[in-house]
Amino acid sequence: MKFDIYPLQFDPILKNRIWGGEKLNSVLNKPITSKSTGESWEISTVEGDVSVISKGTLKGIPLNEVIDTFPKEVLGTTVFDKFGKQFPLLFKYLDAKTDLSIQVHPNDELAKKRHNSFGKTEMWYIMQADEDSRIIVGFKNNSNASEYVAHLENNTLLDLLEQVKVKTGDVFFLETGTVHAIGAGLLVAEIQQTSDITYRLYDFDRMDSEGNKRELHVDLALDAINYNKVETQKKYNKAENVSNEMVNCPYFTTNYLKISGELNISKSNSTFTVYMCTEGEIQLEYNQVQYHYSKGDTVLIPAMMTDFSLIGNATLLEIYI
Repeated sequence: MKFDIYPLQFDPILKNRIWGGEKLNSVLNKPITSKSTGESWEISTVEGDVSVISKGTLKGIPLNEVIDTFPKEVLGTTVFDKFGKQFPLLFKYLDAKTDLSIQVHPNDELAKKRHNSFGKTEMWYIMQADEDSRIIVGFKNNSNASEYVAHLENNTLLDLLEQVKVKTGDVFFLETGTVHAIGAGLLVAEIQQTSDITYRLYDFDRMDSEGNKRELHVDLALDAINYNKVETQKKYNKAENVSNEMVNCPYFTTNYLKISGELNISKSNSTFTVYMCTEGEIQLEYNQVQYHYSKGDTVLIPAMMTDFSLIGNATLLEIYI
């Protein structure tokens, strides 16, 4: 396999969900085949759901195979030193036509011990919000396991939890242990650790298409939950043509990048960069070749791609480690 350096795009991995809808097609132009498509996995190396390159000389090759052969070229020197040949992040778009289940994710230590997996620290960028839509994030006040279990048994868990009305552009950072749910009417860009470990606490007594309730993980969740009140919403600047920091944590940094005109990027080869286009159209110029992207596109810039230009009018999420 020869490694040509160019920006990598992938075939979306589309997931039907009980809570999904059609916005991934109507807003983001994803090729959905179901009226209940909840997720588009944009870049993934989760086992069984590995992204496949969609364009260029590496078309048809799974991402993990490219990384296995060219780890430092793709991941970067710092990322390789820290994670080896593992791609440490997972990028998604989510369409919540109805509420997601109330859930929690374990931290690295617990996830490693129980599932041989990373934990699942994540962030949400609200791309579109229907009127009066909301999310659930954490407890209204500091709580404890016994209070939580009592409310769960009495079907009054929502009384304990913080519900926040949201609007387009809002950002939330969820550390592991934060009880949460994306509410109905939201289109969300999600950035998270590479993990598919979720403990479902409450599912609003929904039935699936076969009349069954989905599995809950009440016992597993007990020692994974942070019972203290947490601050999850992030404020950020929106200055044009500069990277405005939204989230900076040990697992990833995410910036808001509003392109107006042309911006020349020069970076080190220590990390890959991912751009998620949340609005507008952009062209990336590298080695005198132009690549075009629009709303809903996600692109992986290999670490060795250190100098390029972004031209157009677009809003991007810029993510790296």
